[in-house]
Amino acid sequence: MRTIELLSPAKNLECGLAAINHGADAVYIGAPLFSARAAAGNSIEDIAALVRYAHRYRSKVLVALNTVLTDEQLPEVQKLIGQLYEAGADALIVQDMGILQLDLPPIDLHASTQTDNRTVEKVKFLQDVGFSRVVLARELTLNQIRNIKKQTDVELECFVHGSLCVSYSGQCYISEAMTGRSANRGECAQYCRLPYQLTDANGEVLVKNKHLLSLKDLDLSDHLEELIDAGVTSFKIEGRLKEADYVKNITAYYRQKLDTILERRMDVKKASAGKTTFFFEPNPDKSFRRGATDYFLNGRQPNISQPETPKSIGEEIGQITYISGQFIEIKSEKEIHNGDGLSFFAKNGTLSGFRVNRVEGKKIFPAEMPVIERNTVVYRNQDHEFDKMLAGKTSERKIGVKMLFSETPTGFSIRLTDEEGIEVKVDFPAVKEPAKNAERANQTIESQLSKLGTTIYEADQVEISTSSAWFLQASHLNEWRRQVVDLLEETREKAYVTRTRKPAAKDIVFPEKKLTYLGNVTNKQAGEFYKQFGVEEVMPGFEVKADLDVPLMFCKHCIKYSLGWCPKEGYKATFKEPLYITYKDQQFQLDFDCKKCEMMVMKRRV
Repeated sequence: MRTIELLSPAKNLECGLAAINHGADAVYIGAPLFSARAAAGNSIEDIAALVRYAHRYRSKVLVALNTVLTDEQLPEVQKLIGQLYEAGADALIVQDMGILQLDLPPIDLHASTQTDNRTVEKVKFLQDVGFSRVVLARELTLNQIRNIKKQTDVELECFVHGSLCVSYSGQCYISEAMTGRSANRGECAQYCRLPYQLTDANGEVLVKNKHLLSLKDLDLSDHLEELIDAGVTSFKIEGRLKEADYVKNITAYYRQKLDTILERRMDVKKASAGKTTFFFEPNPDKSFRRGATDYFLNGRQPNISQPETPKSIGEEIGQITYISGQFIEIKSEKEIHNGDGLSFFAKNGTLSGFRVNRVEGKKIFPAEMPVIERNTVVYRNQDHEFDKMLAGKTSERKIGVKMLFSETPTGFSIRLTDEEGIEVKVDFPAVKEPAKNAERANQTIESQLSKLGTTIYEADQVEISTSSAWFLQASHLNEWRRQVVDLLEETREKAYVTRTRKPAAKDIVFPEKKLTYLGNVTNKQAGEFYKQFGVEEVMPGFEVKADLDVPLMFCKHCIKYSLGWCPKEGYKATFKEPLYITYKDQQFQLDFDCKKCEMMVMKRRV
């Protein structure tokens, strides 16, 4: 039976614990150094604490070590990997193939989406060299994922929610080229979120001040079962820079979605232990997002970008019906609260907003009156009451156990069996005193043994198997219960098994004979790695030798298509190419490969 994993992000220990408590089967967290989110590094001590907690629920901790590396950094990386292995990490998410040349402990390796995993040939190669999992490119269609799974045996991980990079992951060099901050080293300057002016070769302005490269956020929550059937093992939520409230809400949302599917299917099961109860109704519209798209999962779709703003718009509330000097009225079926943040698109197209100071019936009094017109659509990008709720206790995760209380020749015994079938039994010597009231005596036993509230367990069943009813003090039963639960904790901890790295296959050949800068080779070890698999020429990565005359972005998103100007759709251009996008004094040329349906962004040649 296949296991299905819900994989949540952890900016830090707090977020990691929140993810586990809200049903994550695994979390991914940044290493102290060398992760693709430089601002989200974590100490070995915090990672070890997260591992100990996660493993109690059989959830895994995956550590992101997915930047490209220099020759000088590799010895430090080797030492760090040893520390992560000792801390109990279940797997490393890596990009740089130089890591595979190091003397590593037998830790599981996952190929980061930064390794640009779009083809059967690439995924099979990564499988054969020893990766147990490959994180797929976000741009793949459902059919492409199916095809990859049919021809490989490796686990496939797929992003299902969160921010989208407009360029193929690992193939974006614009930040490094323009600022020296490499996306492949976790320091992206986010050029895709900037406003641009679009002009043609004659200098005619076609579009003014729009976020032409900024995409909506991914949401595949309605396609989870299709992805399961396509062969996906792990469903990944993006967000290693997000706070705990985001992690709680989005993890809970996908946990409920997946559980609904798993409960009615016999061929797949959850990858971790325990049942999660939620004390709130998850709603992705109430967390940060720039709108929602299923991206390319079902083929190229219009409206995957959000050109008006890269900020969070929020949930649509309604329309303005009345405006006075001090308050406004909104036609809405949603309740608006004091402290809410409301947003709207101003007349010039920019996103604006205001804080709700107070609400009196239909009257909404802003903290500062905005410049706004009747019939304007209003959104809520901060729900004050929802945020307050998320700050409290929002979930409880418990592992079910069966308890058997029985007698022995010298006293009594308690046997605990958890949902994995792990069993412990403790005998307790005791003087047997017949109960005066048999029913009450058994009720006391069941009641005291069921009191597991301060543990991660809950009693699904308490069975009493004795020859007759015995009187037992509640204090004795409580102490016995504590002892047997402690033994179960120890036994479960010892029973946890971390997978070891799979061995490499024989006669492996890399699918290309030459690696350009797109191979992201930034150290000698990575170069040697590829050469041993048949690569004859390895060019240095962009971070080593920058060439500003090469494409800096490779995008499945196409500006011409999004504007309705696609020649394959029959559009007859009224402008002269090439097209350019400009931000302040920085100008970039757009090249279109219509055969591949791809767009490339290049620094304008002078």
